[in-house]
Amino acid sequence: MHAPTIRTIAAGSALLVSLALAACTGQPTTAPGPTESVSSTAPGEPASAPTMQPVDEEALTAVFEETAAELGQPGAVMLLRSPAGEFTATYGVTSPGGSTPVSVDDHIRVGSNTKTWTGTVILQLVQEGRIALDDPVSTYRPDVPNGEDITIEELLMMRSGLANYTETYELNAALDADPQRVWQPEELLAMGLALPPDFEPGTAFHYSNTNTVLLGLIAEQLDGKPLGQIFDDRLFTPLGLDDTSFPDLTDSSLPAPHSDGYYWWTNVGTLGSSKLPPDLLAGAEDGTFAPSDGTLDNPSWAWAAGAGISTATDLADWAEALGGKTGGLLDPELQQQRLDSATPTDPDDPGSAAYGWNIAKVGSFYGHTGELPGFNSFMAYDPVDDVTLVVWANLAPAADGRGPAATIAQALIASLY
Repeated sequence: MHAPTIRTIAAGSALLVSLALAACTGQPTTAPGPTESVSSTAPGEPASAPTMQPVDEEALTAVFEETAAELGQPGAVMLLRSPAGEFTATYGVTSPGGSTPVSVDDHIRVGSNTKTWTGTVILQLVQEGRIALDDPVSTYRPDVPNGEDITIEELLMMRSGLANYTETYELNAALDADPQRVWQPEELLAMGLALPPDFEPGTAFHYSNTNTVLLGLIAEQLDGKPLGQIFDDRLFTPLGLDDTSFPDLTDSSLPAPHSDGYYWWTNVGTLGSSKLPPDLLAGAEDGTFAPSDGTLDNPSWAWAAGAGISTATDLADWAEALGGKTGGLLDPELQQQRLDSATPTDPDDPGSAAYGWNIAKVGSFYGHTGELPGFNSFMAYDPVDDVTLVVWANLAPAADGRGPAATIAQALIASLY
């Protein structure tokens, strides 16, 4: 079964707002997608790059608050860094009808932003000569069907053809039945490998969490440590990301302080579209249909593809390391190759959003988006204008199917540029 898949297991494709609701699932949205307006208003190639406007904090705050309200968000946070300094704004509360204001210091689940951690670790192993981008996957996992024809680079690029396990009825129904179930990474991989491939390796793009789970298992195999320890040793500690973590499989808690996270309906109910059906959409709008609390749902089903936890400030620091011309985690040559790896996801549209080695690019911005039940986040860095933008929201996706953080970010970028 190759269903479009649920919004609850959306852990976000990087800056690909057209995929932002697919997140961990790769689910297309039926709501109007903001990709087009982001692509036309965000910084593009030098020949057509708009000029960044002076930062008007009052105007940006108004755009932020108005868009969050339009999307029905209980709470949201934004952080902007530019040559003019750092500017933050908060909106609303940590839960629908609650009274605790959200804070820039709140911890949230960052969904598919986790993929950028996994990809960076693999590239560090490349840098150390312990793995090569053109190595066949079968070198490390002989059980992968057609693994001799799939390269490590194709896993990073979402061009392996391996089907997305989060697009299965099996996973979605299981998450509805037991949100606290502890999933083993090998279980997740087995679900993906049991599906027919989407295409021949290297011939197309399809956002598949199976790719990143497989990369996480290979990283553990090569480094001889649990993935969380690898992230701590290689990424979080060197960068001083003290509020960023990768939970153990059995750990569904969030560090304090944290925002709660809410989502609409069920995983199976939203298999075909993140947008609620008309009757439930009407109920969401008039308050007769309430969202579900996913704050403490176990995120182990997303593992290397989306189980991470962070804050707005740490995401900004990470986005700068990820998208900087010298990020500090890779040598300058490999870092530049990573930035250059971003390839248009639509081969017929060279100006479309691009995806590379677990990094995405729209205009001059490099970063990712992420979504887990109740949390949608956007992080991006523009090395041309030295601009960092992070947004998160706590009712995801919106009732109309849009990714709230990505949509708010789109509006902010349009205002900035």
